[in-house]
Amino acid sequence: MNIVIIEDEARIARRLQRMTTEFFGNKPIRIVVCDSLQKGLDQITHQVPDLLLLDLNLNGDNGFEVLEHMVAASFHTIIVSANIDKAITAFAYGVLDFVPKPFDQTRLFQALNRFISPAIKSDDGIKYLAVKRSGQVRLININEVIYIKGAGIYTELYLKNGQQELHDKSLELLQQLLPDGFERIHKSYLVNLQQADKIVISTGSRYGLLLKTGEQLPIGRSKYKDLKNKMI
Repeated sequence: MNIVIIEDEARIARRLQRMTTEFFGNKPIRIVVCDSLQKGLDQITHQVPDLLLLDLNLNGDNGFEVLEHMVAASFHTIIVSANIDKAITAFAYGVLDFVPKPFDQTRLFQALNRFISPAIKSDDGIKYLAVKRSGQVRLININEVIYIKGAGIYTELYLKNGQQELHDKSLELLQQLLPDGFERIHKSYLVNLQQADKIVISTGSRYGLLLKTGEQLPIGRSKYKDLKNKMI
């Protein structure tokens, strides 16, 4: 597992590195510490991490300026910053967690537990999904998303306006970020339940979810009972 820390205060960077190493214990991890925004961006370009720990104030550089690009990437981002006033916006853009400075081990471990445990979600639901197109980042309101389909290491967002957008995060990573209104109905599909009409049962014990658009998606057998209870 590769982890990048972008933090310009050496003391805090060492503390983050030590605590993160302690959290993962004997699991093989590689941590790269960068003391400037540019070094961090160069490192991420050289080797895409699994997790980024990002400060927002870096020697005058504003980490928030690149946050949209980070949350559009294939990895998760945890903000570690004293800029608490930016927390709501950071969550809205799709960071995994926001750890306010000064922080202790308990709070950092809570954020790292969210990284390794998909079932743990934040109370601060995201409002946007950031997608990249032609080098530009576009923020899509999650209320515009009908469903999300897994496409290998990427995902495809299907929107109310009929358009499709490709997202760099996998279905599993997006599932960690999305609010409870999005349900995993199949190994390949996440659905906004506000866009669901009814469950359709076909011969051979096959299940499908009919959307308000008239499209039907498959329901995994292991997902049927939970989905049925949530739609009653």
